[in-house]
Amino acid sequence: MLAYPTIEAAESSLGRNLTLPERLWFAYSADKSDYFLYCHNILFLFVIFSLVPLPYVFAELRRIPVFDRHKIQPKFRLSLQEMFRCYWDVMRLFFLVVGPLQLVSYPTVKFIGIRTGLPLPSGWEILMQLAVYFLVEDYTNYWIHRFLHSIVPGHIITFWLWIALRQIEAIETHSGYDLPWTPTKYIPFYGGAEYHDYHHYVGGQSQSNFASVFTYCDYIYGTDKGYQYHKKVLGKLKEEQKRAAQLNGGKRD
Repeated sequence: MLAYPTIEAAESSLGRNLTLPERLWFAYSADKSDYFLYCHNILFLFVIFSLVPLPYVFAELRRIPVFDRHKIQPKFRLSLQEMFRCYWDVMRLFFLVVGPLQLVSYPTVKFIGIRTGLPLPSGWEILMQLAVYFLVEDYTNYWIHRFLHSIVPGHIITFWLWIALRQIEAIETHSGYDLPWTPTKYIPFYGGAEYHDYHHYVGGQSQSNFASVFTYCDYIYGTDKGYQYHKKVLGKLKEEQKRAAQLNGGKRD
């Protein structure tokens, strides 16, 4: 809940006029408790888990060529029933585990300094905090997906953005498609779908590609060697297939 009873009081305390986003935030959050605002995470996660995978579901079912050529494991296909079963398992886990954990983790969020008041963070501040959130979570996730032990204090809006972006990233990483036009291709040291798919492709004996977002931990600890070798072999195989196709084409001419 905001500490200011009116917009005028907020402007007087800050010594400036509120920006449009700050006025909108004031109008929405002024009479809502911090705990209620924090519980928005559950709604955001539900929407993300339900809507973000839909393009991948459509691509998998329709086998659209522009998507199909970027499928990491072309021989592996999922039926609508199998995808719905996966969604049901995710939702069951969400309502029985993730949702309740969100409700009871509020004291931790307050302890690390997530705030709901004014002023709102600047765009640069949000970008810097999101970078820290991803780096800290990525490093801790490398070690058996342990819980966050510290993240920098920030605003609840930054926290919401991080929760949303992290889940969207996880959906993309597990989609089975290495799409060349995804914006994450331009993020330095980002693993992506192809990188993380190798971790699942190897199966229970996997000792490679543990990192959840970035690749630096696997590089530092040498747990990407299997993937790099696998990628090198596939690259040679594709080159040989390409040369063979060109030779066959020349013979037909």
